[in-house]
Amino acid sequence: MNATGQNTAFEPASTRAYHALERMIVTLELAPGSVTTEGGLIERLGLGRTPVREAVQRLAWEGLFEIRPRAGLAVAPIHAGEWMKVLDARRGVEAVLARSAARFITRDTASKFQAAAFAMQAAVEGDDVVAYLAADKALDEAMAAAADNIYAARTAAPLQTHSRRFWFRYRADASLSESAAHHVGIIRAILDRDEEAAGLEAERLIALLRIYAEAAARR
Repeated sequence: MNATGQNTAFEPASTRAYHALERMIVTLELAPGSVTTEGGLIERLGLGRTPVREAVQRLAWEGLFEIRPRAGLAVAPIHAGEWMKVLDARRGVEAVLARSAARFITRDTASKFQAAAFAMQAAVEGDDVVAYLAADKALDEAMAAAADNIYAARTAAPLQTHSRRFWFRYRADASLSESAAHHVGIIRAILDRDEEAAGLEAERLIALLRIYAEAAARR
């Protein structure tokens, strides 16, 4: 089971490897600018070479790893001033995804949103930042599944991951409950099939994150 209450035993090994490595990068367990190796990651994850390699390639495409032939894997550096650029790129595509999810949501995808909302609320109650980030990732994946727009989903995915890492690194001014409330607002609008409200809630979330990003850039 993962932090969203979902059983990960049925996930492909490459997906499990991706989620584990993404969490390690977002939470700075793999430190920005550090260098590791494929063999080292295989040992840490306890998974085979092929799924770890596939996960590394996916994260490299997302800009979180730099693959250096014969020199290892470099974790992307992080600079506070870059967060605003990520959010500027996210703003439009997040609204597109939220509106599309509200339009095309099904019973199956609705259950994913509900699970993400419960997990996010539980993380706030337990003041568990790592569980909150896992729930946020689950919400992003639910949005991608529901929206029926692979182009928007593929554009948003790396931006969402970078944004989570910035939030974790510079969250001194961030309120876990306030951030969760904005996410739950998006979920409610989507479950209500209210496209306009879903788009507006997505824009409000980005506006909140911009406040945090501006504070981080000033420090």
